[in-house]
Amino acid sequence: MTTPETESLQFLVRKNLAAKSPAEREQLLQNPGFGSVFTDHMVDLCWSEKGGWHRPRVEPYGPISLDPAAAVLHYAQEIFEGMKAYRHADGSIHTFRPEQNARRFNRSARRLSMPEIPEEYFLQAIRELVSVDAEWVPSGDDQTLYLRPFMFAKEAFLGVRPAKKYGFYVIASPAGAYFTGGVKPVSIWLSETYARAAEGGTGSAKTGGNYAASLLPQSEAYDKGCDQVVFLDAHGNVEELGGMNIVFVKKDGTLVTPASESILDGVTRNSLLQLAEDRGHTVERRPVTLAEWRDGVASGEIVEVFACGTAAVVTPIGRLKAAGFDDEQPIGELALSLREELTDIQYGRREDTHGWLYRLA
Repeated sequence: MTTPETESLQFLVRKNLAAKSPAEREQLLQNPGFGSVFTDHMVDLCWSEKGGWHRPRVEPYGPISLDPAAAVLHYAQEIFEGMKAYRHADGSIHTFRPEQNARRFNRSARRLSMPEIPEEYFLQAIRELVSVDAEWVPSGDDQTLYLRPFMFAKEAFLGVRPAKKYGFYVIASPAGAYFTGGVKPVSIWLSETYARAAEGGTGSAKTGGNYAASLLPQSEAYDKGCDQVVFLDAHGNVEELGGMNIVFVKKDGTLVTPASESILDGVTRNSLLQLAEDRGHTVERRPVTLAEWRDGVASGEIVEVFACGTAAVVTPIGRLKAAGFDDEQPIGELALSLREELTDIQYGRREDTHGWLYRLA
């Protein structure tokens, strides 16, 4: 909600004179992949200790100039979000629960000792970019415009303290279907050597360092013939995958998802669990040990395991592998049913009874 302190910003819009032609853009949208093609513009908004939020701009997409002593390069003050814009059958463009992304962005900012951005500014930045680059929102099956808001410390200094200058940006990337040929179960490597986060750490913040910490074990997973890696916390509880939350389905229909301060609060996961509750399923958010997972699958108590996140939405897990075991996972129907319901809401094919959609254009 806009308050007197957060009245809408007046964005300066500077059009990209080298923007892609309609023909070039259409060709790129035929098969955009994920995260490799970008729209013609980006949002650039500054914050300083003296000036607060200022200089809001939509400008041509391009390199960002940084001083070699910029704090982000040395002390890693950086956070980001991931969300999508969906084109509906009537041509309108919507995003999904962006206020949740804004609030999580600010929780991340607090943990990294960075300035919080008013929710209205966050939402307006998304609207401003999509209004300029609306033609980049694809209309193909399972296609979206992926939106990446991010912020980092720009002040040039060498010293361990919070920076006094930051840049907030939004870039956008058209994305094709995450799974070509339909959703397929993935294999998971259990990392028993490396940790993603720790109690009191930054696990619940969406910051680049968490993902950097997952890259080596993710490479290990590839070496072991697996698609993804899953982490345990210091107590042997299941945490999350490198970039997705995890959910277990029990034979009585209960959905269980790990919960701790070191796990990212997933917007997609929370939405799926709400849809499950709407159907009458019980949902439990609590610690889950590796032993409970393996024993539950072996006994038939756990009938389905899936991962979820913004990019893939829902991914059934078909295999859990570690140095000492290789467990086949049961494949059920609930995960894909929830995925279909959620994506139908996002694309406007099903009634949005929770008011989750946010119109951008």
